[in-house]
Amino acid sequence: MAGDEKDGYYCSICGGIPPDKIKTRLVRIDGKDTGIDHLDFIIEEVKKLNLTKDDDIADELIKRVNEFNYVPSKKKEQYKAALLKEFRAGDNSNV
Repeated sequence: MAGDEKDGYYCSICGGIPPDKIKTRLVRIDGKDTGIDHLDFIIEEVKKLNLTKDDDIADELIKRVNEFNYVPSKKKEQYKAALLKEFRAGDNSNV
């Protein structure tokens, strides 16, 4: 790995993102494993909003996921359902 906090980190061999800096998580969407970048960060930020309605949570999740990832328009509802499931999976209050 090369680079630093100021200029950013990159692989000294290929110039890509170093494996330890990848923030992508696999989520099963419409039967297919899909990489979602920054999902853990997004979920934590949405939790801070203290939203209570599933529709509001899903809307906020998809809005933020769209900032870092491509979400096909035709799959938006499947993404929302999968993201809400991921959000709830880490929510111990619903166990």
